[in-house]
Amino acid sequence: MLSKKEIRKSVKALVKAIPADARTAEALAVTNRLLSHPKVQSAATIALFASLSDEIDTTQMIETLAENASVVLPRLLGDDMDFYPYSADAMHCGAMGISEPDGNTPVAPSDIDVMILPGLAFTADGLRLGRGKGYYDRYMSREGFHAYTIGICHTVQLLDTLPVESHDKSIDEVITSD
Repeated sequence: MLSKKEIRKSVKALVKAIPADARTAEALAVTNRLLSHPKVQSAATIALFASLSDEIDTTQMIETLAENASVVLPRLLGDDMDFYPYSADAMHCGAMGISEPDGNTPVAPSDIDVMILPGLAFTADGLRLGRGKGYYDRYMSREGFHAYTIGICHTVQLLDTLPVESHDKSIDEVITSD
């Protein structure tokens, strides 16, 4: 089996090779599937993320979900990640060039009903390979965290197997365009 580092490099190249129009089409399909998901439709508080260029574009998801639910986005501080309420007019460019919400009070992990996660690779049974810093694994280990977790990705990011370490957290479901 390839190492996590080798898989990250390989998957990044696969995603980069997806033509722009195909990326847009996949993002639209993932967004539609996510917006019609029963767990998402019934959630009061949804944790999402502001996407990077090699991730499924979450812009429309965030805006649409914020119409009917409380949407919270991550903000990084050192090795820690917390989620803060999203407001379109209260965002700034934060760590790693990622758009982050302003605000002073993070949402408690126990208040999040559904968490939509990024990842470089996933398996159909819920294994996830992130960027290597462990932010989401640590967050999902926090006391009180009980959210239903959904990974979203391009089809090429769905793999048969992934290496797993004891600190890696699995997720409940993965949504692609297929």
